[in-house]
Amino acid sequence: MVEGREVILRNVCKQGRGMTCKNWYDKSYEKHGFSAQRLYPNEEFLRFLGRNFFKIPFGYRKNIKLLEVGCGSGANLWAAAREGFDCYGIDFSKNSIELCTQMLNKWNTSANLYVGDMKDLPYNENYFDIIVDIFSSYCLSSQDFISFLTSVKKVLKPKGMFFSYHPSTESDAFINYHPTNKIDEWTLDGIKRKDSPYVGNDYPIRFISPQQYQNILELLELKMHELEIVDRSYNKMSEKFQFVVISAYKSY
Repeated sequence: MVEGREVILRNVCKQGRGMTCKNWYDKSYEKHGFSAQRLYPNEEFLRFLGRNFFKIPFGYRKNIKLLEVGCGSGANLWAAAREGFDCYGIDFSKNSIELCTQMLNKWNTSANLYVGDMKDLPYNENYFDIIVDIFSSYCLSSQDFISFLTSVKKVLKPKGMFFSYHPSTESDAFINYHPTNKIDEWTLDGIKRKDSPYVGNDYPIRFISPQQYQNILELLELKMHELEIVDRSYNKMSEKFQFVVISAYKSY
């Protein structure tokens, strides 16, 4: 990587933060079980799979290795496994992996599950055809997010695809963030406004703009394939929460 790119990446990686997110999710899964998370797959994830992989005959999909980072209790993995993909999941919460195992069993499917750190994915280089990040890497600091994407690039096969569904800076929860505090330009120390979507998520949450995400991927030499935004309304359309939806691929 040329020196100019290194300087820009250092500027992106301004601040780290405490690891409170893991404790929050451990307690949430322990207290609420499957009620802590959705039970059915993310719609944009299914659209991504449909556009790019459903033309492949079902019997051949077993040769396509798919990893979900922050797999939680398995709402996305069971659907991918039922569609015939060779599925893997990693999450920092042991409680979530236990629930994910139960979820997969319920749907008579299986996946290779691992309790570990998405910043340093414990897999061989050039191993996965698909890596999926659905509302997970937003828990990482700016610096750790760069480490995560670097690790994604390492374990993706050449031409392998990366899918991400990430909260946008155009969300009202970010724009009207008080009484929450900002840790840095992109990160809140939680969502505490009572009428905000995701209120009660009491850990640092990083948002991103479409242009910033595209710039980071380009700096890491991950090639953009698709870039979209998805808006959702809450509280009788008085609140907007926006997501950046991207797919990219490793060119070599």
